Amino acid sequence: MTNVPLVSVLIPAYNHEQYIQETITSILNQSYKNIELIVINDGSSDLTYQKICEMERFCRDRFSRVVFETQENKGTCDTLNRLINISLGEYIYFIASDDLAKPDAIEKQLTFLINNPSYSLVVGDNEIVDENGVVCYWDNKRNNVYNKNDAVYLTFADFLQKDLQLNFLFDNFGTYSSLYLRNYIPNGYLIRKSIFRKADIFTKEAPLEDWYLMLQISKYSKLKYLDEILFSYRWHSNNSIKQSSRMMLYERKTRNYEEKILGKIKLNEVLPDVIDTIKHGALYKHQGIPNIFEIFTARKGSKKIKLIKLFGMKLFEFQINI
Repeated sequence: MTNVPLVSVLIPAYNHEQYIQETITSILNQSYKNIELIVINDGSSDLTYQKICEMERFCRDRFSRVVFETQENKGTCDTLNRLINISLGEYIYFIASDDLAKPDAIEKQLTFLINNPSYSLVVGDNEIVDENGVVCYWDNKRNNVYNKNDAVYLTFADFLQKDLQLNFLFDNFGTYSSLYLRNYIPNGYLIRKSIFRKADIFTKEAPLEDWYLMLQISKYSKLKYLDEILFSYRWHSNNSIKQSSRMMLYERKTRNYEEKILGKIKLNEVLPDVIDTIKHGALYKHQGIPNIFEIFTARKGSKKIKLIKLFGMKLFEFQINI
């Protein structure tokens, strides 16, 4: 690779004293060399930050820039925004403090983004590992099993595609219309940082951070799935995704906030899929509302006008020449 842009690896860390050093080691072992590592400990109550600091010497020998910070607990959104704001790289790689990146993950994903400027995010498949880092699979209830013959889902992408009846290799992967229904992007994605000039970053009003981020990026750029395992997703008893009642609440809050801001977007800046989704009311089929994008013909005094409304709010008004 002749082009060697800086990649910022960002790790928000919280109460993962038993995993964080493995996570950092997986970044130390990346085949791609020009990396800065930024880790923020978000008020962990265990020894997470001590474990991070134990890795400092190895990290400073390996990375172009190293930033380790600790703070009182501010929550995931504030921590992610801080990580983005202090990063210097042209590309951003997010990884949770209990997951693992395959050694060639960043290099392969970066090569794709460099060669495909119309894309702003690329992600690969995730193998599933248990608390001890042993590769496993899922049964139909997402319990870990270790024999492929007992497995219903072999990888995280396998689960997502079967559960949602999607094919990640089709062109509609990562479109706004498909993502609005549910987030299905695997973990371990590389992002072109320049997309944040248009796409919003994180907010506490949308507590499903990954889903909210995917919705924002998909409004302005394309997403790509690479059909190979580039990431190890750790599945253990403390995974937040297992807390279904809380996740349902977070999903509702995130969807409500997305509906709120959708009426404020500049339609001339978003991809056609976003406009088509609004125009045909696809977002609200699950609620029985036939159309959220409405066009009215009306009179204003002696003039005939067209009104375009989104969620009942006026977006445009223009005169019709008779």
